[in-house]
Amino acid sequence: MPVPANRVRIIGGTHRGRGVRFTDTPQLRPTPDRVRETLFNWLGQDLTGRTTLEAYAGSGVLSLESLSRGAASAVAIDRHPAAIRALRDNATLLALEGLATVCADAFSALAREPRRFDVIYLDPPFAEDPWSRLFELSAARLAEGGFIYAEAGHPLAPPASLALHRHGRAGHVHYHLLRANP
Repeated sequence: MPVPANRVRIIGGTHRGRGVRFTDTPQLRPTPDRVRETLFNWLGQDLTGRTTLEAYAGSGVLSLESLSRGAASAVAIDRHPAAIRALRDNATLLALEGLATVCADAFSALAREPRRFDVIYLDPPFAEDPWSRLFELSAARLAEGGFIYAEAGHPLAPPASLALHRHGRAGHVHYHLLRANP
């Protein structure tokens, strides 16, 4: 059954099947269900105790999905105040605890962030090409054994500090799971 416009559903965890609304923000493109299913198969269905950071949160579905799957905390960054408000409202509606939101651009927020994360989600607008700086900032925030998920309109070549762990494609969406190189 198709999900109405400006809605996306959580596909796993305690809130499986619950729909969330998001704002009509330019270039907002929530990660499709099929891609999220593959991503969470790669990460393992249970994220209990893990910490996540979602740069370019938009709908925030990756943060909400992580919390539904047991993540201890999720930090969601977006430069659009309306997107952040909608994300907070969805977390409250679903009674999901552990969400922290940051209204800022991804670069400045990542540069200021002192913590390390088990999973970092990167899904910038496809028209942008922030990957060099974005990978550098994200790798510095990655916990030991952690993953970076990157979604783009084309295949990505990670820098030497990161290794491609998995790659998939769904239509025009290329998605990558990266790990720190030893």
